[in-house]
Amino acid sequence: MASAATPVKKTKQACMPLAKGLLEIGRFEIAYRIFGGKGRHLICVNGAQQSMAMWQTFVRRFCRDHRIVLFDFPNQGKSRVLTGAVNVSLDEQAAILSAVVEATGLNREAAVCAASWGGIIALVFAAQNPGRVKKLVLASVGTKPNKKLVETIKKGFSMDMGRREEMARLLIDSFGDALPEQLKRGIVSQFRTMTEERLRAFCEHGSFVISSKKLNEAIDLGSIKAKTVLLRGANDTIIDLDDVKFLASQIPDCQVRVINGVGHFLHMEREDVLDIYASIIAQ
Repeated sequence: MASAATPVKKTKQACMPLAKGLLEIGRFEIAYRIFGGKGRHLICVNGAQQSMAMWQTFVRRFCRDHRIVLFDFPNQGKSRVLTGAVNVSLDEQAAILSAVVEATGLNREAAVCAASWGGIIALVFAAQNPGRVKKLVLASVGTKPNKKLVETIKKGFSMDMGRREEMARLLIDSFGDALPEQLKRGIVSQFRTMTEERLRAFCEHGSFVISSKKLNEAIDLGSIKAKTVLLRGANDTIIDLDDVKFLASQIPDCQVRVINGVGHFLHMEREDVLDIYASIIAQ
């Protein structure tokens, strides 16, 4: 059930949230925010070990003409596990997305914008709820981890849990080298201050990623009704282009767009990538 949303007074400052609150969804407490007002509804889905903060530039760009919903999964930001195991299954994450959509409302022009692992969750949601959203805009997503990502995860497993800064540096060196220095420092700080429970959940997620089936074997991608656009940075080291093209071939209405000059984190690496989002959302 939803707690009472906290109204936020309007100010002259752009992109202040219209509302924010907590949703109690099963065994989880989920923090969310709503920005903007009229126009197409955009639901943004975070990548693994990221939070609503990853969408800051996105919100600034689109909040005036769209209604934007952000939220954190358990073990991200202010969201948390209330009971049970710290690990959150893929089906649970898809159910959380579904509950957030239901609680915050959407119009018939709704689109889901997701990145990396968030794109996997969005695809599961869309397969389980055909026709519920009109469009999927998914960045940096494939059907399986490539060799580079598997090597990175296994190297992280070999590190002592106390070597948190080294873990952060490993991720940055592997697929985040193009991020602005400020964001790199933020990743290091995040790992340095991470609770043992959240670090354990992150490691369990890595184990799941490298041991799970290919996405097309786990869910019925052919049932997805939403028009889908897959975005891949040309310099992405952990998402193979051939795999993205294969994923696109499994979804009825899907196209691939390769973006030059960026890697895995797209709009977080270069803000003008949002021009491409704008052209896709407007269609």
